[in-house]
Amino acid sequence: MNINNINTPLVGKIRVPGDKSISHRSVMLGAISEGETIIENFLMGEDCLDTIKCFRNLGVNISIDKEVVTVQGVGLKGFKNPNKTLYAGNSGTTIRLMTGILAGQNFKTIISGDESLSKRPMDRITNPLSIMGADINCKDDLYPPIEIKPVSRLKGIKYLQPKASAQVKSAILFAGLYTDEDIHIIQPEISRDHTERMMKYFGANINITGKEVLMKGKRNSLKGKKIFVPGDISSAAFYIVAASIIKDSHIVIKDVGINPTRTGIIDIMNMMGGNINILNKRVMNEEEVGDIEVKYSQLKGITIDGEIIPRIIDEIPIIALASSYAKGETVIRGAEELKVKESNRIDAVSVELNKLGASIKATDDGMIIKGERTLIGNEVDSRGDHRIAMMLAVAGLKAKGTTNIKRFDSVNVSNPNFIQLFNSLKDI
Repeated sequence: MNINNINTPLVGKIRVPGDKSISHRSVMLGAISEGETIIENFLMGEDCLDTIKCFRNLGVNISIDKEVVTVQGVGLKGFKNPNKTLYAGNSGTTIRLMTGILAGQNFKTIISGDESLSKRPMDRITNPLSIMGADINCKDDLYPPIEIKPVSRLKGIKYLQPKASAQVKSAILFAGLYTDEDIHIIQPEISRDHTERMMKYFGANINITGKEVLMKGKRNSLKGKKIFVPGDISSAAFYIVAASIIKDSHIVIKDVGINPTRTGIIDIMNMMGGNINILNKRVMNEEEVGDIEVKYSQLKGITIDGEIIPRIIDEIPIIALASSYAKGETVIRGAEELKVKESNRIDAVSVELNKLGASIKATDDGMIIKGERTLIGNEVDSRGDHRIAMMLAVAGLKAKGTTNIKRFDSVNVSNPNFIQLFNSLKDI
């Protein structure tokens, strides 16, 4: 994909695709609930469609009409034995959260993924699930495929998470639906809480106090619901940064999810001197929603570490690009989880942006970025990672000349219309 420098500001209003995290979870909870769940503005990206395929193979009736997905729930124990391996594609969310659900079934299941997912460690979920009594085996005790065998019962757990992770927390909570004992999770830092919010919306007895999550045993069964999936703030992040660094830009991104565990990108950009406001705030199915207004601004370098890292883990690649145009130096620390995403994102960001003329030094847990750079188009590689591909595309819009991005089709994982939305903002 060739991306050319644009000489005009980004101006106008757009809607980004539905939130990926919420789309995944809405299908999962709809499937294990009783009755019908209707999901509007579902993200029709490859990852979320792989989640739908997995549940269809478990006997769940799921229909799709444009961006509306209807799930006929089968309850906690209503799945059919698929008698074949479930395939999660490239989706870490699918394989990790579904492992929690499958741990409570009365039949053996194997779930696998593509080449990239098969290199991502699974011990972060298999360890706590094994403590709960699950019978789980992985290749080399670490990697997919994951084999889950039935057990007589699962136990409750009080689990102190060594690292903040929404996927680990969610896998434990999903498995916890299959025990009458309490599930108590203590987080080192607060990570995304979409699972807790949605479980509560569907009827689970769940409470959040600071960094602690408690799901009481002997809970009621879940009931199907109607859900509107807000726009994905992780997708919006690319347009936020583009409008912040392209002179005279002024955009509004409508109906975006502004869950406080996800708005770290807005906090960081404003700390860097950005001009970002949230308009029209409201709450829909336990999730905050609003319109994000962004205007061009001169950014400055900052230090990013501590509690905010879990809230921006998917946005760090695009933050690194913003930092390359900021005054001064930006330091990112405590983000070693970037190494086990769809690619090693610390390496991908530093190597690929440096090809364009950035000055980024990779560290063990983050990067050091020198600002006020002038980027120049070159050939770069997304490494098959959708967030790296989109970050490089934004870089190409600002860089001089033409930027050629290899494996750009990886954007289909989360935003198949990524370029079209940018085209709608150009004053052409």
